[in-house]
Amino acid sequence: QVQLVESGGGMVQAGGSLTLSCVASGRTFRPYGMGWFRQAPGKEREFVGGVTWSGGTTVYADSVKGRFTISRDTAKNTVYLQMTTLKPEDTAVYACAAQFALGRWYDYWGRGTQVTVSS
Repeated sequence: QVQLVESGGGMVQAGGSLTLSCVASGRTFRPYGMGWFRQAPGKEREFVGGVTWSGGTTVYADSVKGRFTISRDTAKNTVYLQMTTLKPEDTAVYACAAQFALGRWYDYWGRGTQVTVSS
């Protein structure tokens, strides 16, 4: 089993920045990749971006490209989501997820952390 715990959420004004962390624990942690997702009230869950664990290759949703950066520290079993130039529409619960095989959906999910951006 793998446990994922997010932290770093909070309230920030538009234009501000936040960095979220997701720490994994449990079994030997060598996923294929890690993803960040978000869900705003009344909306479907949205893929924010992801990173491959070994190579660090990243991919982002168009809505956050150029503003958000995903990185990982394999020694700490931690993935980060650095968010800059935040907008009110970025308000959501952000959750990380671990994917253990290419082409397979995410196997493990964190509970999420709230990010609120005020205008």
